Amino acid sequence: MTTLIVIDQAPYGSWSGREALDMAFSLAAFDQPAAMLFTGPGVNWLRKGQQPDELDQKSAEKNLSAAPLFGIEALIADKRACHKYGLSSETMLSGVELSSNIQELLNGHTHVVFAS
Repeated sequence: MTTLIVIDQAPYGSWSGREALDMAFSLAAFDQPAAMLFTGPGVNWLRKGQQPDELDQKSAEKNLSAAPLFGIEALIADKRACHKYGLSSETMLSGVELSSNIQELLNGHTHVVFAS
C-alpha cells in the first residue's frame, strides 16, 4: 500500500500544505510508504532560499529537507509546473524527481490524497 500526497498550493498563506506534510511524515513514521507530489503553485515548496521570517512561519525548505530522515520515499515535482514557476535544478531542492506524466504517477499509487 503506497500513498501519494499531492500538494498543489503555494507554501505560505494556507495551512493545508503543512498539514499534508505532517500527514506524510506521520505515515512514514509508522512505516507506511509515502511519497509527495508537488504540482501547480505547490512546486514553490521546493524552491531553495526561502525566507518566510516576515510571515512568522518556518521555512518549507527546512521542513522538506527532513523528508528523507522521516522515511518519505520520494519528493516529486510536476515538470510543467516547475517550468511555469521558473524552477530549475539550480533553484530547486536537491533530490527532487521530475515527472512529466502526472496521470501515470497518480495511477501508480494505492492511495492519493490531495492537500487542497
